[in-house]
Amino acid sequence: MTEIVQVRELSKSFQITKRRPGFVGSLTNLVAPQRQTVHAVERINFTLNEGDLVGYLGPNGAGKSTTIKMLTGLLVPTSGEILVDGFIPWKDRSRYVARIGAVFGQRTTLWWDLPVIESFELLQPMYRVPAGPFRRSLDEFVAMLDMESFLNTPVRALSLGQRMRADLCAALLHEPRLVFLDEPTIGLDVVAKERIRQFIQHINRERGVTILLTTHDLQDVERLCERVMILDHGRVLYDGTLSLLNERFESDWFLVVTFGETYEKVDLPGLLSPQREDHRAIYRFDHRKFASAELIQQLLPRFRINDIEVRRPALEETIRHIYEERLLLPAD
Repeated sequence: MTEIVQVRELSKSFQITKRRPGFVGSLTNLVAPQRQTVHAVERINFTLNEGDLVGYLGPNGAGKSTTIKMLTGLLVPTSGEILVDGFIPWKDRSRYVARIGAVFGQRTTLWWDLPVIESFELLQPMYRVPAGPFRRSLDEFVAMLDMESFLNTPVRALSLGQRMRADLCAALLHEPRLVFLDEPTIGLDVVAKERIRQFIQHINRERGVTILLTTHDLQDVERLCERVMILDHGRVLYDGTLSLLNERFESDWFLVVTFGETYEKVDLPGLLSPQREDHRAIYRFDHRKFASAELIQQLLPRFRINDIEVRRPALEETIRHIYEERLLLPAD
């Protein structure tokens, strides 16, 4: 597979001024400021192959946005190397930005006072896109994102969900090979989120667009990504498949059983007593020690059962467990 992004030993540090409290402290800050180095990103390494859709995850302050800004050429690294589609992002900005797309959840790239359609049409000469391909992409995206009803509305009058759809469309009209999405579903309702997820999945699968997705909504990740990278304090804790992440860190699963009649005792050997709710029992078990099928086979001969469901913990719980326990993984 063709590597489109190569990141080697990438670091970014900032100098900040330490503030002293009080009036005397303020005067001292002016005369003899104390400076402190903050390491936002520390020696991270990764590659993205053409057609990848990767979730880039971490808590606030982990270094996600700083990485994206370096990848898009907005920041110059303190050290390390970035090569994106043959370009060093901050050295040849004019040619580089014509080959990438970027969407930042709280910022728009559209013209605030112009109708949406006029903002789109301005992008054609700006990116030098031939009229035919531009019109075909525009028609396809307008239909997929259901934008027909607000194409003639000024950008400033759009709802958050409408603006996000318009920004996604604008980021793809020049047919970039690589797109950076920073919180594309933040603040949106369930319907708007699903429409945007479907669109992201479409451009990745049908057009082969490589996507790096940062988000706090882990349903975005579960819905879209096979591979995830997890950052904390500027370092990569994990780089691998979502399924392997779950396999290594999901210990406890839940077996939810609805009985057909009342039973006084429904315990299973080796498991803690289940949580009881009327005719329902919820068994907590370590899926690495107990196979759910074996537990079900133990239940069926003993009880009359109306329904059985195996539940896995939410991805959010798994990742929170990694952070809380400081479970560092070598990158795969």
